[in-house]
Amino acid sequence: MIVFGLAEVVTGFTHRFFGISTSTATIFTGVAAPIDGFYVASGLLILTMKRWAAVLAIALLVADIAGRLWLADARLYPLSSFEQVFALVVGTAIAIAFAIYIAGKWNLYK
Repeated sequence: MIVFGLAEVVTGFTHRFFGISTSTATIFTGVAAPIDGFYVASGLLILTMKRWAAVLAIALLVADIAGRLWLADARLYPLSSFEQVFALVVGTAIAIAFAIYIAGKWNLYK
């Protein structure tokens, strides 16, 4: 999660990731970078192996997912090509998978 989150934060500032463009609007950077930071924070929280941290990590992943959908709905994230739509869908699916994984490992957290 930390690596994925850092990649997304960098993408929020550079507006490019493996040939896929994101919005170059300043508001996109201002909104996307903190949303993507939730991803990084989730990964760091999980390292503590505490239940309260797992709950907070899941909440931050849900906020990340909601933020992605809001960016697309607000048309700040361009959906003008198959690649951009695919990137949004896959990225969101990965965040969902991380949240499900954390919840599924609930007994590991103390």
